[in-house]
Amino acid sequence: MSRSQIRRGARPEGLSTDDAGCTILHVDMDAFFASVELRSRPELRGLPMVVGAEGGRGVVLAATYEARRFGIHSAMPMSRARRLCADLVVVAPDHRSYVEVSASVMALFASITPLVEPLSLDEAFLDIAGSVRRIGSPTLIGDLLRARVHDEQGITCSVGVASSKFVAKLASTKAKPDGLLVVPTDEVIAFLHPLPVDALWGVGERTEEQLHRLGLQTVGDIANTPEATLTRALGAALGAHLAALAWGRDPRVVSAHEPEKSIGNEQTFARDVDDPEVVRRELLRLSEQVARRLRTAGVVGRTVVIKVRFADFTTITRSRTLPEPTDVARDLYATTVRLYEALGLQRARLRLVGIRVEGLLDAADAPEQMLLDAPEHGWRDAERAADAATRRFGRGAVVPARLVHFEGLDDNDSEKTDSVEPP
Repeated sequence: MSRSQIRRGARPEGLSTDDAGCTILHVDMDAFFASVELRSRPELRGLPMVVGAEGGRGVVLAATYEARRFGIHSAMPMSRARRLCADLVVVAPDHRSYVEVSASVMALFASITPLVEPLSLDEAFLDIAGSVRRIGSPTLIGDLLRARVHDEQGITCSVGVASSKFVAKLASTKAKPDGLLVVPTDEVIAFLHPLPVDALWGVGERTEEQLHRLGLQTVGDIANTPEATLTRALGAALGAHLAALAWGRDPRVVSAHEPEKSIGNEQTFARDVDDPEVVRRELLRLSEQVARRLRTAGVVGRTVVIKVRFADFTTITRSRTLPEPTDVARDLYATTVRLYEALGLQRARLRLVGIRVEGLLDAADAPEQMLLDAPEHGWRDAERAADAATRRFGRGAVVPARLVHFEGLDDNDSEKTDSVEPP
């Protein structure tokens, strides 16, 4: 491998490097969005930099480790990040680049093992039990993945190696940034028990407070508490769940190629909007984006969902199931406008609108209803031609006429969120 040195994560005291039986890897890109941006902006390396939208309601999507030293983190309001670091560099997000790099990284994973379970654009579980004999030890495979991600994509990742998904994910977090950590099968308890209770999946702020009220500060404290006590305090399901995790019990397997459950986009306006025409234009733009993502993923969907968040943060959703599945922006827009107008909001002040398509299935398997007198080439062909033009000439090459003077909004005036939900 071309990297002369492979950095290891800070190894917890007393932990060995025995990786026998540790065939579950959790691979997580380091500061993914920020790292992708630094590839084309090498002059920003070493500086506190974040990816996100400027403006009153912009939020941090990713932060370099230099920015994190100031206490800046993902999902933080950009205004607060600016207060924490006066010299902060803000870079607008380029979601297309992130999707492209993610696809290349996932293809690399698939070349190692068919058992790849993506969790998001920048992380995945791998079951390498069938790859050890062909390639080498789990540690060697982890090092190989890190070296190839660096060499091929110009970014770094961290790898956790363990015998279960839960422990592998904890290990990759401990290995960050740009490291690898093995948690030997017979040393899982020694690794887990000193950790704070919020290291366990399912422990949020409220559960953490409940555990602290019981005098439980570490995972070891939970492990040594009778399960009956945990279930009385937290409920049967959560109590049993935490009791099992505290002893390293996680029977879940790596589930490969799980189909996407929904694809959607949302837009948070920089200022509350009460003009229905502005909302309709935004619904058109979101319909174009979501339809393009459906076609890129090779899927179609039948259920269209609109999400509206008011100025007081009250949120409502409405949905409609179409007679036939679609990946055509024209269909999505017509449906979302009907759903929006049916709300009868008049001049209600809106903070956010979003569109989501559910009930996805492979486009190749979707039934296609042929209508009498329908043209041989319709809107779907036109939109696919627009996709090709966009790939060749860049974003904004082909847009609906109503959006010609509207396309700059997502970079300057509002915050966009893409969503792809697994089952």
